[in-house]
Amino acid sequence: MAPGASAPAADGPARLIAVVGATGTGKSELSLRLAERLTDRGVAAEVVNADAMQLYRGMDIGTAKLAPAERRGIPHHLLDVLDVTADASVAAYQREAREAIEAIQARGAVALLVGGSGLYVSSVIHDFQFPARDAEVRRRLEAELDATGARALYDRLKALDPEAAVSIGQFNGRRLVRALEVVELTGEPLSGTLPDVPVPWRPLAIVRLGVERQALVPRLDERVVQMWERGLVDEVAALLPRGLRDGTTASRAIGYAQALADLDGTMTRADAIAEAQALTRRYARRQVSWFKRYPDAIDADALDAASVTAAVDRALGLVASP
Repeated sequence: MAPGASAPAADGPARLIAVVGATGTGKSELSLRLAERLTDRGVAAEVVNADAMQLYRGMDIGTAKLAPAERRGIPHHLLDVLDVTADASVAAYQREAREAIEAIQARGAVALLVGGSGLYVSSVIHDFQFPARDAEVRRRLEAELDATGARALYDRLKALDPEAAVSIGQFNGRRLVRALEVVELTGEPLSGTLPDVPVPWRPLAIVRLGVERQALVPRLDERVVQMWERGLVDEVAALLPRGLRDGTTASRAIGYAQALADLDGTMTRADAIAEAQALTRRYARRQVSWFKRYPDAIDADALDAASVTAAVDRALGLVASP
C-alpha cells in the first residue's frame, strides 16, 4: 500500500475519515450517511468542516452550507467561525481543525473531515509544515497586487511555479501573494514545499467522491443558477453592513464577487451567473487535480449508489481493502 493514508482494518472504522472531492459531488450528504452508519453501529461521529468559505458567518447559500436543521443532529465544527472581514488562514485552520479532531477522538467518536479546499485538507491530514513568512515582502507584494491586479502576479508565478499557479488560479490575489512570498524567501516553488510522498498526521481513511466531467459540468452550472434563485444576492446585501467589502477573502469568493457585481449593477445578472459558472468549473478542475495526489483514497462515483455504498463500507472497515 502506498503511503499517504492508512486504510481501516476490517474490524472497525478509522478514527479519522476524510471526505473529499470537487464541488457539487455530494460530500456533505455522504458525511451524514457515514455518521448515521456509525451511529447505527454504536459509534458516535462528528463532522469537521474543511471548506474555507464555510468558515464565514452568513455565507450560506453560495457555499452550500448545511443549515442546522439539515445536520440531522450530528455535531459540526468549524462552521461560522469567522467574520466576513477576516482573512482565512490555513495555518490557523490546521491548528483549530486538529484540536477539534483530537477532542472528538478523546470523546471516543470518529472525526469526519469534510470539504473540498485541498490545501486545508492536506494541512490537517498530512505532516504539513508551513514555509517562512516575511511581513515586509508580503506588504510589497500586496501593494503590487493593488497596483497591477492579480493577473500580473499570476503570470509571474506561472513562470516560477507552474504547478502552484494552476492550483491557485488567476483570481485569488491573496494566495498568489503567498506563493510568490515563499518563492522569494526560500528560492523554491511553493509546490516544492509539499512532500512528494505525503506522511499522514494520524491514521485515516479517505473517501474521494468523483463525477465524470461531462456529468459534473451541467450539475455545477445548475448549482450556480439555483444559488441566485435561492437568494444569493439578498444574502450578499445582508452581509454588506457586516463589512463584506472590507474582507479580502470573503468578498472575492466565487459567486459572492459576482453577486456583489449584480447587486451593484456593474454586471448584468446573466453575465454574473455566467462568470460564476465559468469560475466554478475551473475551480472544480483544480480540486480534481489536487485530490489526485492522495494515493490511497477510496474512490466513489457520486452518481452510482453501489459505488458509494462500497466506499462507505470500506471506510467503515466493514470490508477489507482490495
